[in-house]
Amino acid sequence: MHDKPSTWTVIQRFRPRVGSIQLSALTALYLVVFTNQTFWGKINLYLAAYPLAVATLYLAISCLFFGLVTMFSVKYLTKPFFIVLVVVAGVSSWFTDRFGVVIDSDMVRNAFETTPAEAGHLLTPAFAWHLALYVLLPVVAIIWVRIVHHPFGHKLMRNSVAITVSFLVFGIAGFSHSKTFVTAIRQHKDLVKTLNPITPLSGTMKYLMQTGAEQEIVVAPLGTDATVRPAIDGIRKPRVTVIVAGETARAANFALGGYGRDTNPELARRDIVYFAHTTSCGTATATSIPCMFSNLTRSSYSHRKSLENENLVDVLSHAGIQVEWWDNNTGSKGVADRIRYVDLATSTDPRFCRLGECQDAIFFDKLDAWLDNVDKDSVLVLHQLGSHGPTYYLRYPEDYRRFTPDCRTAELGDCLDSEILNAYDNTILYTDHVLSVIIDKLAAHSQKLAGAMLYMSDHGESLGENGLYLHGTPYLFAPDTQTHVPFLTWMDPDFAASFGVDRACLTQRARADAYSHDNLFHSVLGMMNVSTSVYDPQLDVFAACKRTEASSATRPIEKRST
Repeated sequence: MHDKPSTWTVIQRFRPRVGSIQLSALTALYLVVFTNQTFWGKINLYLAAYPLAVATLYLAISCLFFGLVTMFSVKYLTKPFFIVLVVVAGVSSWFTDRFGVVIDSDMVRNAFETTPAEAGHLLTPAFAWHLALYVLLPVVAIIWVRIVHHPFGHKLMRNSVAITVSFLVFGIAGFSHSKTFVTAIRQHKDLVKTLNPITPLSGTMKYLMQTGAEQEIVVAPLGTDATVRPAIDGIRKPRVTVIVAGETARAANFALGGYGRDTNPELARRDIVYFAHTTSCGTATATSIPCMFSNLTRSSYSHRKSLENENLVDVLSHAGIQVEWWDNNTGSKGVADRIRYVDLATSTDPRFCRLGECQDAIFFDKLDAWLDNVDKDSVLVLHQLGSHGPTYYLRYPEDYRRFTPDCRTAELGDCLDSEILNAYDNTILYTDHVLSVIIDKLAAHSQKLAGAMLYMSDHGESLGENGLYLHGTPYLFAPDTQTHVPFLTWMDPDFAASFGVDRACLTQRARADAYSHDNLFHSVLGMMNVSTSVYDPQLDVFAACKRTEASSATRPIEKRST
């Protein structure tokens, strides 16, 4: 009598057997066909006049992927490695195909530095279905099959032949239309960046290598010679600047810059100066915030350099100015590591907060109390939640839901572009209110304080133009909507007089001249009458409009030869 086979034995009989090379081919084909829709969409668009080149490229990329995957089809490594490829490619394809996002090292940094609430908004039902189809099913299939491994010598020979042939075909196919491919890559810098999972994997490796190297960084002091020169025109009261670091506000949707909708009704009634032509240092918070507060220009900036050196808030502290950072976003990205830091993003005030995030009115009560207690020159940085997507509708209260119908979900694919635009414009309308309230609070304290506010957004946003959504596109080919940002300032008469700025001159130059994040560091030093060797008047937006006596008060002391 034969024993009845166990359930596991029965299950094992139904597991298909497949060779490692065959599984490599299937995995490569899956990656090429199902997780690279954006890449092939661009290829078919850019090379529409060259159908033979397109067909050849399908063959070339398939062979390239097959050769790369086969290199890792080693016993005990095959399944784990293939699963990692599928997971990375499946997750990345959602953001690339749905939003046009490029998963490079900067985007990987953003992902690692995000908050649970921000990440949670991306975990939508549609995303879950995508993961089920493009990640779970292929992963289960990889786990399910039984791989037939040949003896090591035989396997080495077979794999070597397969890899060599695949790379040879890739090379011949690529060379056969090399002129067409090279021209396309040169003209369309975004093309290679969308190849999945090559870009996400290389971006992750680059980020991890950078992070490991950054652990040994020792911050170098900056501007330790900083001092505050006396205010001019007999101003004796404490001077206060509130810097509002905006989030995801694009200049294209600011009425102050000519946008057709009235998104800035309150600021338009206040005596502000709007710098119409301002560009950002990056297209994501993790780059722009440390860059705009550093003394580095965009051309010389790197994340490592920003960590190696102190920044604007440190120089202000060296000068004896009281400096604080209040955050309603994902942190200061290292900028506020050496000053007082207040995290408001985790507040639970039911008036402003829900779903683990707070609207920017969370600043108001605390700002009143802070202003009441200022007794010396001070700078306060408010880091907004602003217009961060995709849940634009959570960024503003019902009273500021003026543009309708507005997109009321994180599933942007379920909304018309016009509804997404309406929701985004409501966030700008609410930011207009927040900035106006800050101005009013400073003005209400004008008997005791000389007050100013400076607002600059960290980056812009894509709202469906050319198939792009959100932000984070590599700067090299980022659209203007992600790099053209709003920048404005307000100051009461005493503050303007205290550093001798001519308002009429400033307004005229703000309309005509081009500015960038490069200007923030030096402009704030100029506003606060800080004298230091690291101050550059050429990058101070106010310097050209200061009276002579004010300019000399903020000019760095030059060493004279004896």
